[in-house]
Amino acid sequence: MKKILNRLINHEQLTKEEARGVLVSISEGKFNQSQIAAFLTVYMMRSVALEELEGFRDALLDLCLAVDVNDYNTIDLCGTGGDGKNTFNISTLASFVTAGAGVQVTKHGNYGVSSISGSSNVMEYLGITFSNDTDFLKRCLDEAGICVLHAPLFHLAMKNVAPIRRELGVKTFFNMLGPMVNPAFPKNQLVGVFDLELARMYGYLYQKNNKRYTVLHAMDGYDEISLTGPVKLISNTSETVLQPEDFGVTKIESSDIYGGETVKDSAEIFMNILNGKGKEAQNHVVCANAGAAISVVEGCSLEEGFGKAREALASGKALQSLKKLQALSK
Repeated sequence: MKKILNRLINHEQLTKEEARGVLVSISEGKFNQSQIAAFLTVYMMRSVALEELEGFRDALLDLCLAVDVNDYNTIDLCGTGGDGKNTFNISTLASFVTAGAGVQVTKHGNYGVSSISGSSNVMEYLGITFSNDTDFLKRCLDEAGICVLHAPLFHLAMKNVAPIRRELGVKTFFNMLGPMVNPAFPKNQLVGVFDLELARMYGYLYQKNNKRYTVLHAMDGYDEISLTGPVKLISNTSETVLQPEDFGVTKIESSDIYGGETVKDSAEIFMNILNGKGKEAQNHVVCANAGAAISVVEGCSLEEGFGKAREALASGKALQSLKKLQALSK
């Protein structure tokens, strides 16, 4: 590791194979906590190169406990996090709306590191069981249209990194990797990222593995469609900038999507929206993201996807997906 750190400190980049090798060595416990923390810190000071990101991703996918759901045409809605915006759990809510609209979801998530309430925090609070049992996960897909993949149960090799990330409490390159290393290998992906350079890197890497995808970045810094301004979308077929008006809604304020101070606050917002008691701005943001996911899988327009998402939320189908998942968790 000393040699690697010296190279990185001298602004050299790792090859894909070297990057993969470092993460494999970390998983095997070959480096101490100080070395791992120093390695993570380097990438807080400079951008991850494309080959490095690809190598890190390959290592985590090679080492993960894979879930065989190839018979299902699923999508993952996952943001990188790390945007520092402290929104409510938009992509997780959008996942249940997407499932309510009949599109199956393999939702990859984790506890919040740089945010108050990550996807796994709110799911756990609402009584969802985390499991890596494939039969259970398939039953969730069959009955609820969604299964929750809690990252630590599938990426056991990264147990040496988890406590360091918690102690650091800031975004690291693992935020960048989260959406790329879903152990169910979904055929479709809606991913939000915290900067435009990363959006382009994601688009390039997804292009290489034949996924149907949309990568998005709100130009004011959000890792999702925030409706607070324009959003950049990069997909298999196009690259465009959308305004809130393109969804038939008006621009909202950042305060409209604030997530609260605790996991309890986030869970209350979550349930209010699913129970039809959400504010219009909250509903619109959730449905915009769900609509984008639906459009990826079904090949429909964003406007059509948005309409299907609104129907799934208003009819209670999204809430039913959550209730079925809660029942299966008992």
